[in-house]
Order: sequence, then C-alpha cells, then structure tokens
Amino acid sequence: MSDPRITSSIFTRGAVDLSALRTPAPSSTPAPVQAGPPAGAPGGAVGGVTVIDVTEATFQSEVLERSLTTPVVIDFWAEWCQPCKQLSPVLERLAVEGGGAWVLAKVDVDANPRLAQMFRVQGIPMVYAVVGGQPVDAFSGVVPEAQLRQWIQAVLKAGGVSVTEPEDPRLDEADDALMSGDLDAAEQAYRKILAETPADAAAEAGLAQVGLARRVAGADPQAALTAAAAKPDDVDAQLLAADIEVLSGLADQAYQRLVGLVRRTAGDDREKVRQHLVGLFAIAGPDDPAVASARRALASALF
Repeated sequence: MSDPRITSSIFTRGAVDLSALRTPAPSSTPAPVQAGPPAGAPGGAVGGVTVIDVTEATFQSEVLERSLTTPVVIDFWAEWCQPCKQLSPVLERLAVEGGGAWVLAKVDVDANPRLAQMFRVQGIPMVYAVVGGQPVDAFSGVVPEAQLRQWIQAVLKAGGVSVTEPEDPRLDEADDALMSGDLDAAEQAYRKILAETPADAAAEAGLAQVGLARRVAGADPQAALTAAAAKPDDVDAQLLAADIEVLSGLADQAYQRLVGLVRRTAGDDREKVRQHLVGLFAIAGPDDPAVASARRALASALF
C-alpha cells in the first residue's frame, strides 16, 4: 500500500493523460465552478457536502473543471469490492466534515472502465486527488482514518485552501491522562497515536513530557539545582537540573547547560547528554526559536 501523502510522483509529471476526456470549451467564457452540485447532477448531497457519482460523460465538468476552484478526491470503487466498503464510508464522512472545502467524486470502475484505464487503476479501492485540473497524488488500499485525514489536509494545502487543523480526540485523551498524573495511561495513549500516525509532533511532545515527569518525580527542585552547581561535571546531576529548569519555564537555560556539558564530555557520557537534550527539544517542538538556536549550538559542540 502506498504511503498517502503529497509527493513528487508520476502523477505530477503528467503520466496520466486526461486530454481525451476534455471537450472543446464553448465560445463564451464559462462561469467559475463552485463546490456543490449543479442542477440535475448525479449523486447527492450528504450532510450539505456533495458526494458525486461521476461517469466518463460528466468527468470534465464534475472533476476537471470543478478542481480548478475546489480540490476533488476521486474514489475508484466497485460493488463487489469489500475493502471499498470500508474506505468509501470514511471518505464520505470526511467530506461532510470538510464543509465544502473539497468534493468526493465516486467512480464505479465496472461502469466506467475507460476512466479506470486512463488513471491506471490496477486495484481498488484507488483514490486520486485532482487539483487545478491535474492529478497531484494517489494511494491504493484501505488506510487508517488518521492517516487519511493527514492526506486530505495535504491535498487541501496543495489546492491553496486555508486549512484549520481539526482537534484530535486521541490527543485530548492522552493530554488529560498526563495532566491528571496517570503517566502510564498517557504513555500508552501517545504511543498508540504514534503507531497510527508516525512522527506526529504533538504525540512526540506528549511522550517526551511523560518521560520528563517520571524523571523529576520526587525530586527537590532547589536541592537538584544546588547539587548541579556544586558538581558541574556530574552528568546525572546536570540532566536532572536541566529537567527542573524546563519545568520551571527556563528551557533556554536548560539547553545552554546541556550544550556546555556536551562540550565537556566524551564517549558514552556525551551521547547520553545529547540524547537527553534532543528529548527536551521534542517537548517544545521544532518550530520553537529557542530549540532552533540550541540545535545550532549543539551541532557546533559536536562537530
């Protein structure tokens, strides 16, 4: 199964030739195409968002022209396809949630074999994204809903649609467990998110916070800082002091402490400090200016 994300692929290089599906434009300039069904269009409105049944005869107007203003996601399916019955309802539900930001076009491959051939559909379900009259990405098979949501968000961004990231109830549950002090439940929840959505920055930050909370449990903050000041080369004392500083809102100070320790250590100790510092970076996230500055300082210290 392909990884559903927007990438440079054969689709963006024009390998799908749709010229045969286009008909000459009328002499007058057509009105801009808006999301939503034209009068008499096949398919129907689901929850206020159009889910269109597309045929070869309607492909130009319902997909190519519509995609000039609204991203279109094509779902190639068939009645006999059991995996399609898993994926299609999820796509329809996400289209409803999209509120008109994108349109789901459903193509029955048995009734429209020429469309399936032109899109080189070798197995179903097969899903294409069309933006600006051209396919921009595709994937086949059934994918987890969380991954499908990410793919659709990327499609919308590719289409120039302003995207508001939806709240993730999985993160809410994990965050609630963390705030209540149930670190085991929080860790399990964050790891589950990362298993379903690898490299999820929010889940990575949450998991790093769980580790931080465990490391400082039972520690006396002032005593830890005093011990670190007395033993500047004691690796464990410095790591705990850095943790305390991050929890106290002094992340910059913590980063400087550990970068300095990287400069003064070597071998296994140095790697231990480096990994600890990178773990602290994860809590703030890659876009934090202090993290960016500290990463440059760390690279300088290492090389």
